[in-house]
Amino acid sequence: MFAGLPELGISNGEDLKETLTNCTEPLKAIDQFQMENGILLPTLQSALPFLDLHGTPRLEFHQSVFDELREKLMERVATIAEGKDEDRYIKLEELLEKSFPLVKMPSIQPIVMQVLKHLPKVPEKKLKQVMADKELYKVCSVEVKRQIWQDNQALFGDEVSPLLKQYIVEKEAALFSSDLSILHNFFSPSPKTRRQGEVVLKLTQMIGKNVKLYDMVLQFLRTLFLRTRNVHYCTLRAELLMSLHDLDVSEICSVDPCHKFSWCLDACIREKFVDAKRARELQGFLDGVKKGQEQVLGDLSMILCDPFACNTLVLSTVRNLQELLSQDALPRDSPDLLLLLRMLSLGQGAWDMIDSQVFKEPRMDLEVVTRFLPAVMSIVVDDYTFTVEQKLPSEEKTSLTYPTTLPETFSRYIQENRVACEIGLYYVLHIAKQRNKNALQRLLPALVDTYNDMAFGDIFLHLLTGHLTLLSDEFGSEEFCTAVFDNFLLTSFSSKENVHRHCLRLLNHLQQKVLASYMETVMKTLEPPKQVFYRKLTEFQNYEMHYLNAWPKRCVFNLDLNRKSVSEPRTLSGRLFQSLGAKCEKALPPLVDFAILGTIKSPAFCDLRERDGL
Repeated sequence: MFAGLPELGISNGEDLKETLTNCTEPLKAIDQFQMENGILLPTLQSALPFLDLHGTPRLEFHQSVFDELREKLMERVATIAEGKDEDRYIKLEELLEKSFPLVKMPSIQPIVMQVLKHLPKVPEKKLKQVMADKELYKVCSVEVKRQIWQDNQALFGDEVSPLLKQYIVEKEAALFSSDLSILHNFFSPSPKTRRQGEVVLKLTQMIGKNVKLYDMVLQFLRTLFLRTRNVHYCTLRAELLMSLHDLDVSEICSVDPCHKFSWCLDACIREKFVDAKRARELQGFLDGVKKGQEQVLGDLSMILCDPFACNTLVLSTVRNLQELLSQDALPRDSPDLLLLLRMLSLGQGAWDMIDSQVFKEPRMDLEVVTRFLPAVMSIVVDDYTFTVEQKLPSEEKTSLTYPTTLPETFSRYIQENRVACEIGLYYVLHIAKQRNKNALQRLLPALVDTYNDMAFGDIFLHLLTGHLTLLSDEFGSEEFCTAVFDNFLLTSFSSKENVHRHCLRLLNHLQQKVLASYMETVMKTLEPPKQVFYRKLTEFQNYEMHYLNAWPKRCVFNLDLNRKSVSEPRTLSGRLFQSLGAKCEKALPPLVDFAILGTIKSPAFCDLRERDGL
């Protein structure tokens, strides 16, 4: 408690103990100790007896004086640091030398930490002492930690790693949210709202204005992206840069070559559209990459690989195709469309570029422009033609039927080309948004075989299930259910757990709309094997039993005094069965499966536990 006082020539408790042990007159020794170590103010000595008369202990008086002086000193340190004196940091360093020996004294520690906080460069010896002591490291300010981290990448990685894991968990939780809506989906939050997330704010604070730490975080993100192929790391890379932009951290923004490109793209993401003016700006940045600076393409590709950027680019592409169709123009005649495809290609090739370390824009397949996009436009024309035909008077109608097959070029390119596949998937979302049942039934079977199984990725399935809520009434038709489930979703549910979970999300939302006979069939299909079911059920029950002792047994009061009161089930699953009752018997299996198959920590169940005081 009194460590460091002897180094400053100040007596401590051990000195007093030794004095009292060796003295013959303890009272005189105590008076002498107080005189030597008390407040050296002559006028104070005559005033102290008045405190004795009022019954105020000397300890209480000295403690109050000490607290006041400490606050004044800390304010003075801040004032010196914020001043303009050329020697202000010299003064702080001198104060640090005098106070640092007392850094482990709880009462003095805040002063030492205040001095450390305001020194732009803490002496290396002091930093090593702080880093070596876990307690000191824990209480020191982030300004001091930055100086430690910049020369200790492993320690910084230990601090950052939990935040990066938390970020990925939050993104995946959003994709598997039980709330299905076209208005409130994964891409609904604005860029500025996303940048207010806990992880982004913490990382921004940890980096401050330190370029070296910023580079470390970017290297962590590149490494994790390379190791996992998880595109959410690309999102964090873009969000981090724009968060620093919001705070006007010019020290970092001015040296990041991607800053202006990200700033322009961020505005496009906010509008969910790339207009002609911003398209020219983005093209200028890409064309401006000079020879010898090609490495910047790696970071640009990561920024374009961000799902939010990709979403904006593909939505703009679909909109551009519609405009070309209305103008009777071809895709190859649109510079804006070609730029969108160029950026999509660069973003889709991010992992390959970083993995190979060959920083060169991937060559775009011209046949995507000359063959695939015209095939997409022909599908759009089929829709328009059929729609117009249906609106004609009966005497003018022909025997035109809606086509059931797709152009061979369309099917081939969504299997072989990443960019084409992305555009094809978003076109499916576009027709679902238009509630175009016929086109959806025509296209969904083609998505069973796509490039790298992109159609069964979490982002697309999250969006598709949300868009399908617009067609909820159509699920009363066996034909439509067959198209959605048998011809698409159920083709891979057994090999892909995420598809299973998205199916359950959809059924949970549409259970009242799906054809009853079909619902029963789908539930049996989705039912896991018995050994898996019992293993998951056991895990779920063990999870509940962990809280069981904290859950008092309650009774449901009954007005019939001749009957015994009924004990309420003590587990979540038991109360779920009781509360739903027989009416929901048919709809219950998918809900229970949904709870058991990895979603025990879902918001719905968390709310249930919180309500019951767990």
